[in-house]
Amino acid sequence: MRPEKTLTNLQGWRAGLLWFTQAEQPQARHETDGLLVTAREADGIVRIQALGPYRELAAQYPDLPVTHWPGLCIAPGFVDLHIHYPQTDVIGSPAEGLLPWLEHYTFPHEKHFSQPAYAHEVTAFFMDELMRHGVTTALCFATAHPESVDVFMAEAQKRHLRMVTGKVLQDRHSPDGLRDTDTALSLRQTEDLIRRWHGVDRLGYAITPRFAPTSTPKQLHGAGEIAQQFPDVWIQSHVAENLDEIRWVLELFPEARSYLDVYDRANLLRQRSVYAHCIYLDDTDRRRMAEVGATAAVSPTSNLFLGSGFFNYAASDAAGLRYGLASDVGGGTSFSPFHTMHAAYTVARQSVGHPGISLAPEHLWWQHTAGAAAAMDLSGQVGNLLPGCEADFVVLNPKATPLLARRTAQTETLAEWLFAMIVLGDERLIAHTVVQGQTVNIASQVSSFSP
Repeated sequence: MRPEKTLTNLQGWRAGLLWFTQAEQPQARHETDGLLVTAREADGIVRIQALGPYRELAAQYPDLPVTHWPGLCIAPGFVDLHIHYPQTDVIGSPAEGLLPWLEHYTFPHEKHFSQPAYAHEVTAFFMDELMRHGVTTALCFATAHPESVDVFMAEAQKRHLRMVTGKVLQDRHSPDGLRDTDTALSLRQTEDLIRRWHGVDRLGYAITPRFAPTSTPKQLHGAGEIAQQFPDVWIQSHVAENLDEIRWVLELFPEARSYLDVYDRANLLRQRSVYAHCIYLDDTDRRRMAEVGATAAVSPTSNLFLGSGFFNYAASDAAGLRYGLASDVGGGTSFSPFHTMHAAYTVARQSVGHPGISLAPEHLWWQHTAGAAAAMDLSGQVGNLLPGCEADFVVLNPKATPLLARRTAQTETLAEWLFAMIVLGDERLIAHTVVQGQTVNIASQVSSFSP
């Protein structure tokens, strides 16, 4: 593909290339010496213009400035389908299960996010941590405070990131300082935030009931009305994560057929709705999600840590349910996509009724990149290196540690190479993170933290 006259700031990147030949299929391709060409388009977004073998593509761009990373590999930036930025500082907190963990750690910590200065410090660290781990797009929970959304969006805008978040809706069964004491006001705040932030630069808004037990029917149905008013915003919440939680939901909503049905009755189940966990869905639930285009955010490190259960990949595939991977920090135990992919492999081996499922390495990687982008209805925009995708990518160093270098040097297939990085990789594998054609400079360091 030749550069067009309307493009500016053409830039070339020479290294290995890893991408998916079809945005919605886990078919990976690896080029050992490739060229990636990016350019800023008329709308101000830097997008990928071309990719392929260096020996074939370089002649089409004779005056192209090229950054050369020999021995490294350019891959799509990771997409995290479900993460709580206000829970950054409760990661690694011990608990007996989901509900005690919320009560003892999450809720007390989230109360502080009514203070913009506090929210800003956490937001800056959180985004640096995402970039350090190669995550360039995320669907995030904020807190019940509108300030937590404003601060997050402003920081993401400054960094030119594609981020989606929303004010948490919770008007019952929540502590003072987090509970929406005025349900109508909480819904007006949601509408105001949508108008202020959704579609600004690379930002998006998600209508965000925390989970069914912490919202009254009035709040859930009000959120559904907003979703109908703004059909291109996202919806995010939790469903069917924990057996105790499910029993509680059915006590609170006896008219509902299932936990998922609570959201469906409130018009909160549609395209661009992403529900975390989805462990204890039945086949009717899975088919319903597939029918309307809703997706599951698989959160394996969180599910293992809290003892919640195992996502059923086989049943989800049979129903046609779309899904992608998520860290679920702070219930999740790592920002690292490699840790998440490794945990997903372990979880798939334990799928109820289908023991021994072995997810292919390409499939695991797809779930955290192009597959997660498709789950967010962003296929062809992020999570891949195909022409037209936004120029967010990571640069992998397969020799980042002595053991990784030793193992990757002995791999004979792409699957073996990818799986070695999944099992042995961590943030050291990310040599560079590039957002909108600019290499990210990570500002925050552990030593800068002062309690």
